[in-house]
Amino acid sequence: MMSTAPELKSPRRPVSHSTLGRAQRWSWIFQRVSGVILIVLIFTHLFVNLWSGDGINQIDFAFVAGKLANPFWQWFDFLMLTLAMIHGANGMRMIIEDYAHTPWLKATLHWALRISTVVIIVLGTLVLFTFDPCPADAPASLLPSLCEDI
Repeated sequence: MMSTAPELKSPRRPVSHSTLGRAQRWSWIFQRVSGVILIVLIFTHLFVNLWSGDGINQIDFAFVAGKLANPFWQWFDFLMLTLAMIHGANGMRMIIEDYAHTPWLKATLHWALRISTVVIIVLGTLVLFTFDPCPADAPASLLPSLCEDI
């Protein structure tokens, strides 16, 4: 008693090498390249913050304020923030494509992802480039000790 294989239906849409296909390929390449760059950025961040100097004992408000006062570290952190958020959003977009099947749910999730990614990048950028540990109009009792020297 031998059963026969089920008949396969033709695809609803023929596969084409359209713009969407090229976008998917570039999205896949971006994930791999950005992942490698992020590994370098993250390990550099960890080395500078944890292994150099006094290690974890050096990390306090003054250390972070000093780093954020340096334009090199501002741009380094901006690159890491932006690349990590876009990398993560691209991964979430792929998950939405795989698991959201109804068009309205897929569209809603995609828009929520886009909006949250932009909001986090904008807020993170504002923190990086506008951080002032010693605001001029703050009461002296609320300022950290590093501001007493100024």
